[in-house]
Formats: sequence, C-alpha cells, structure tokens
Amino acid sequence: MKKNALLFHGMGSGPQEFWWPWLIEALRKNGIEVWAPELPQKDTPDLSVWTPWVLERASFNEETIMVGHSAGAPLVLSLLEKIPVTIKKSVLVSGFITPIPNMPPDNPMLMLNADWEKIRRQGRDFTFIHSDNDPWGCDAAQGEALRQKLGGTLVVMTGQGHFGSNVFKQTYPTFPMLRDVCLQESV
Repeated sequence: MKKNALLFHGMGSGPQEFWWPWLIEALRKNGIEVWAPELPQKDTPDLSVWTPWVLERASFNEETIMVGHSAGAPLVLSLLEKIPVTIKKSVLVSGFITPIPNMPPDNPMLMLNADWEKIRRQGRDFTFIHSDNDPWGCDAAQGEALRQKLGGTLVVMTGQGHFGSNVFKQTYPTFPMLRDVCLQESV
C-alpha cells in the first residue's frame, strides 16, 4: 500500500506559502506521495464546498497522513467523518472546533453536528500542534478542546504565532517538528 499525505492549507493561503513547500519536499524525500491542492474559494472557506471537492479528487488508504493548518484542520475532521477507511495519522496545526474571535457560531467551517466517535475511529492517531500566542485564537485552548474530543497528543509551542500568516507577516519557511510528527510511526 502506497504511503500518501494529503495537505490542506487554511483560509487565504495556499500550498505554495509558508512551510508547505518545504514539508512537501521533505515528505517526498521520505518516499511519501504528496497531494497539496489549492482549495477552491480559499478566501471564504466552507466545509460544504471543500469536503466534496476533496472527496472527488483524493485517495485515502491505511497509510494516509492528513495535515490541516488553520481552516484546513476542520476540513481534515470533516473528511474523516465521510471516508470509509481508517487512515494512519491526522495532524492539525492551529486548528479549531469552536468559534474563534469574530467568528459567528454558525460559520460554515464549524462542524455543528459532528460524529466525534467516527472521526476518532477513522483518524486513529491524532496530533494537535498549537502556539501559546496564536493571534487568530487558534490557540492551546482549541487544541485542548480537540484533544478532549478525539484523544491524541497536544503539543503547545512557545511564541510561534499561527505558524505562518500573511496578515501578521509571519513567513515561517520551515517546520521540522511537523515533518518529524508526520514521519513518526504510530504506536
């Protein structure tokens, strides 16, 4: 079975920004096939658009790793709720499951009626990576909420912001810890 990684960016960015190109190359060097699409309507993310778009194009198997950054994190969760196979690993960076500041409670990126048990089963191995100073509110509290719902490992890094942001001019060109988490074999 071929190892593959599906990488999903957040709102307003794409797979050519921040640490994505570096991570893509690092995973490929380790024999992993990588798919990192530019998601449609990236400035107005909506799970009802993103989820079916990915499901029509991606392939999932027991060796799949999914990584989602910011708005890409709820996409990973939505996909886990829909796919018929249990994947190897899910890594969510600066993810969220409750409204962040200035986000209405009915935002189309929130999973209001999620089947958390199915998501937990399909994702098998979860790692949540957050910073203690995320300017968007995708902070350690969001990571803890995710860990409470899904189990897994919460990593809180000091002073890393949003792990890349155009608005806050945080370039974040490499992310060795994320690479290591992706390559680490599940226990």
